[in-house]
Amino acid sequence: MNVLEGKSIILGVTGGIAAYKAATIASLLVQTGASVDVVMTEAAQHFVQPLTFSAITHASVHTNPFAAWRDDFTGHVGLAQNADVFIIAPATTAAIARLALGLADDLISLIALSTAAPIVIAPAMEERMLHHAATQGHLTTIADRGVRIVEPTHGRLASGAIGEGRMASPESVIAAARDVLRPSIRLVGKKVVITAGGTREPIDPVRYIGNRSSGVMGYALAAAAVAEGAAVTLISGPTRLRTPNDAALIEVDTAAEMHQAVEQASDNADVLIMAAAVADFRPETIAPRKLKKSSGQQYLDVRLVRNPDILASIDRPNLLKVGFAAETEDLLGNAAQKLKAKNLAMIVANDANSTIGAPTSTATILTADGRVTALPKMSKESLAVEIVAMVADLLGRTNSDSS
Repeated sequence: MNVLEGKSIILGVTGGIAAYKAATIASLLVQTGASVDVVMTEAAQHFVQPLTFSAITHASVHTNPFAAWRDDFTGHVGLAQNADVFIIAPATTAAIARLALGLADDLISLIALSTAAPIVIAPAMEERMLHHAATQGHLTTIADRGVRIVEPTHGRLASGAIGEGRMASPESVIAAARDVLRPSIRLVGKKVVITAGGTREPIDPVRYIGNRSSGVMGYALAAAAVAEGAAVTLISGPTRLRTPNDAALIEVDTAAEMHQAVEQASDNADVLIMAAAVADFRPETIAPRKLKKSSGQQYLDVRLVRNPDILASIDRPNLLKVGFAAETEDLLGNAAQKLKAKNLAMIVANDANSTIGAPTSTATILTADGRVTALPKMSKESLAVEIVAMVADLLGRTNSDSS
């Protein structure tokens, strides 16, 4: 079902270099059959001309908060009342501050204060601006008010530096808009436990064995499950990601800590989705002090012991278990073996070389009843929506079979 078709969407464009991505967002929205009204700040027009958006949407672009009202146009009031969803992309530091403080000094902030529609924002800025206490405080404030934040990604920034603050892909923004419009009824009353990120297995007080997992997949799954009405517990290794609204976060470091948290959280759960990249091995002993290299030393021997397989060890009646298989060879063969060995209902198989730490994934989903579903390359946010939809289907079938 195309939930965007026929919807009235406002696209707010603020003054950042990522404004060029908003043109792609507008185009994708039009292709879904949505009606798109673009609103631009004065600063945004220094980066992209209104004519670009007018050509894409076949509609006038709104730039002036003081534009005269007519019978067919009542300014920010009419735009706000008619909107089904309000997207702000890119959302600059200043735009986020206006939302948090409730200011009304441009057309975008006026609409934000006047609309009852869900608001989706895609922040974009330099890394230090993103992680400044003021910006983080404003993001927390608007998230608490229900604003959906499409987290910025790690990559090349306008300054030429590499870091966090790059605006999320247009596809991720579209996926978020779909999520906030989709009826949240399929997982109401269900308890879902999701793991995310990688674990850190300490060698000494300052060093550890880890992996490149960003945690994006697990956090996207948590957001998608919350959107479907589930009560979500998110068990996460170290990340710098924002906890999805209404998800309960349990932070862990090691595989042993994650194992204990999953054991407890899944006690009365309906679903366990193990998206975390858990270390298979850990150092047998942890040095109590930082290991110092000696003169002429060429090697450091660290003996590793195996960590327990968390997903395989969890055995609860009526618990639907979902695993992930990130492989570098024989993808489907290895995934099928894990599906059976761990007694899973479903496993998501993808190429470890192209998915770990990346914003996108190309996945093939295998289920215990023999179905194999190959999905095209998509953002992890979009993939999360697909996975949660399949989980809801599997739960529905299980309930039907038992009734």
